[in-house]
Amino acid sequence: MIFMNFLKSLDDLLFEIATWLVFYPITLWRTISRPSAMMEYADDELGDRPDEQYTDTLSPPIFLLLTLLLSHALELALVGQNPLVTSNRGLASLITDDTSLLLLRVVFFSVIPLVMSVRMIRIRRQRLTRNSLRLPFYAQCYPTAVFALTLGIGVLLPHLHRGEVVTIAGWLIALAAFLWFGTVQAGWFRRVLKLSRVRAFWAASVGMVECLLAFALLAPLIA
Repeated sequence: MIFMNFLKSLDDLLFEIATWLVFYPITLWRTISRPSAMMEYADDELGDRPDEQYTDTLSPPIFLLLTLLLSHALELALVGQNPLVTSNRGLASLITDDTSLLLLRVVFFSVIPLVMSVRMIRIRRQRLTRNSLRLPFYAQCYPTAVFALTLGIGVLLPHLHRGEVVTIAGWLIALAAFLWFGTVQAGWFRRVLKLSRVRAFWAASVGMVECLLAFALLAPLIA
């Protein structure tokens, strides 16, 4: 009986992983083309029963994780081993392989939806709990994943050493990632909190600055 339950669990796991090949590009395209709609979709899906959630896309945390995995794979294929893996300075000494580096990136980019979600709850003057945090956090994972992938590609291009044009293109892509993400955030604050354009822009800007400050505090620990 235990063996049959194990086979059933393995069967479900293999099917779930196989469906990622179909639903990842679907989720990616929808998030790129309709980020606000996907954030609303994330909110709506959390109101369904667990077995009926995200039936035609990937769940937001899984989408973020797979996107960071894709970005990491692109780095390995095009540039090679990240210097952090071989570094012995600070907390970087704990990063001994690509798995630990990927986990670090998951933690870093999870800070973005976390900070934005906390900021929204503060503006709403809600009580900060796991339940109140879950809804905005899930919504934020969709655009954060696209931002992470685009930013990763932009930062990766200058390391290819393919000439000045490629380097400039990389930094322009990185800049476009910030502009796109900032626009999405301003629209999200305006829609969810019913703010004016100016106040929504301010809320999004402060949130992004808080994210950058969090990164600035964490970066020296592994540099």
